[in-house]
Amino acid sequence: MTAIPAWPLNSLPRLFIDEKLSVEQSVVIDGQAFHYLCRVMRRTVGDYIKCFDDRSGEYLAEIRGVDKRKCQIMLIAKLNEREETPDLWLCAAPIKRDRWTMMAEKSCELGISAFVPVQTKRSIIDKIKDDKLRHCMIEAAEQCERTALPTIHPLQKLTHFLADFPEGRTLYFCDERGGNKAIEMSQKLDANAPSAAILIGPEGGFTDEENALIRAHPSAKPISLGPRILRAETAAIAAISIWMAQTGHS
Repeated sequence: MTAIPAWPLNSLPRLFIDEKLSVEQSVVIDGQAFHYLCRVMRRTVGDYIKCFDDRSGEYLAEIRGVDKRKCQIMLIAKLNEREETPDLWLCAAPIKRDRWTMMAEKSCELGISAFVPVQTKRSIIDKIKDDKLRHCMIEAAEQCERTALPTIHPLQKLTHFLADFPEGRTLYFCDERGGNKAIEMSQKLDANAPSAAILIGPEGGFTDEENALIRAHPSAKPISLGPRILRAETAAIAAISIWMAQTGHS
């Protein structure tokens, strides 16, 4: 049995591998992951890395072979089980590209379970590239020691989102027009905190009609993030952080 190195494992490169992993499994790394590992990080035969699969957990692996376009690794020990993530959705109207990907990246770092794009009347974007969102979430998870990735839902219209919203899940509506203080959105809870979703509007906010429609939903709880007008990505980060702290997941 291969011994786990005594030096700090946190210094090792981490890779996401999109297949179920297990100890003593051999995996071929190619494409961008190979370029990062062997060209950028200059890892070679005999070096160790960490891998996670968003299914079973995190593993220690040793590089066993390298050629021009791929390398082979062997998983030699399981380091951690897949983390338990709180059942929190971030539901947001798409915004400009760089700030949209930043919202996805930071929400992944903060530990949401699902990312739900919601189209509104003032949305300036009507198409979502799920592969780009997933790529930035994977990079965030690799760098931040995450072992779980959020589920990315298809883009849906606000009316459909509200009609299909699951019973029993609280919808915290971040309303710049006012609501209960976000710091009071939930009491201190344990790991069995109820499921919830945070809804963030587009640039320019929701229309009067949309605002009334959301407020009329039986699961909706309007909240205020304070006296300042926040950009959408800032509001998302603030609301998630408050919910995580209030429910004991920070």
